[in-house]
Amino acid sequence: MLKKTPILPFILITSLFLMWGLANNMTDTLLSAFKRIMSMSDFQTTFVQYAFYGAYFCLAIPAAILIKKYTYKTGILIGLGLFIGGSLLFYPASKTMVYGHFLAALFILAGGLSLLETSANPYIIAMGPEETGTQRLNLAQSFNPIGSIIGVLLSKLFILSKLNVAGEAERASMSPEQLQAIQSEELTGVMGPYVGVALFLVLIWLLIFFNKMPTASDENSSLNFGEAWGRLIKKRSYVWSVITMFFYIGAQIGTWSFTIRYVMKELNVNEEQASSYYLAALVLFLLSRFVCTYLMRFIAPHRLLASLAVLALILTGTVMASGGYVGVYALVGISGCMSLMFPTIYGLGLRGVGQDTKIGGSGLIMAILGGAVLTGVQGQISDATQSINTAFVMPLFCFGVVVYFALREAKVAPQNM
Repeated sequence: MLKKTPILPFILITSLFLMWGLANNMTDTLLSAFKRIMSMSDFQTTFVQYAFYGAYFCLAIPAAILIKKYTYKTGILIGLGLFIGGSLLFYPASKTMVYGHFLAALFILAGGLSLLETSANPYIIAMGPEETGTQRLNLAQSFNPIGSIIGVLLSKLFILSKLNVAGEAERASMSPEQLQAIQSEELTGVMGPYVGVALFLVLIWLLIFFNKMPTASDENSSLNFGEAWGRLIKKRSYVWSVITMFFYIGAQIGTWSFTIRYVMKELNVNEEQASSYYLAALVLFLLSRFVCTYLMRFIAPHRLLASLAVLALILTGTVMASGGYVGVYALVGISGCMSLMFPTIYGLGLRGVGQDTKIGGSGLIMAILGGAVLTGVQGQISDATQSINTAFVMPLFCFGVVVYFALREAKVAPQNM
């Protein structure tokens, strides 16, 4: 799959998959952190995801226009710059102790990630033959969960472990001075990993800036945004891939965002202890990604996608209907099913779009908004029913959409191949 692929540029771009995996999953743990720090409802904590994935939606098309007018390298460098800037803004936010300031920092950070994903995903596909593009993207995406694991470890060690054990009722009875002292210490813990990551990202920025990166076949083609969208919306596989991506990301982020809360409830443990199960889910996600990349040598991507989506449906139903360790293990198992979904939906959606790859990729990145919208709905269901178990009806529905897309692709695959 790496035949005719420049290895050093491939490694540098693949390292970015690790870094945004780190940011994504470190951010997921902030829902549990802010719930305790600021005594919020489940829905209020999902504002973290609205800020994060809302930025993906807002910046995806500008990112596509940027890399279409200039180069993938330009988009990547600007994206890394925003990633660094947003991470550094966690320091002043920890001093003001205002929730909105953290959300603003997350929006800028995630805007950078939107540029990175809009640039890096199609760039990996363009680095070699189109027929192995989905496999190559799955390989690069295999490093995303490594970053996710690192992100959760950083969160576990430096954020969740710093949370004071005082609950909402106890905090309500504290004096303003006592509460502010506790929150200041907790928010300093939130800030630390983000600033540390920013300093490391500066090194990656310099390596990419000074390295000669390959050009893609369409980097000198003219930009005609309207005509590109006109061609794309006539491709039903592409349209369905965008719809499916919206619901898949909603399932993924909803599942991961509420993993810690579900484990706390079912096993009666605190945030730090519950994060160990989240970590186990990400390890399974990582191992499954490599296994699935290998299996694609023998099994068509759409068939593998359909099989794992059906298994995800079964496991999500178990999470809702069961409790205790059975429900928790089923919740962890869902991550193994999700491992191939993003790159496979992305790769199948961009198959055959040719010169419209960059604009088409931006549409798929915009669909990441599902991580904000549907996670918010899941939080509202949890608050309204007072049951996190019931709230998993949202991921259940989303995996059903993935099953439909995979089966549809199985029918049209002969015409597309």
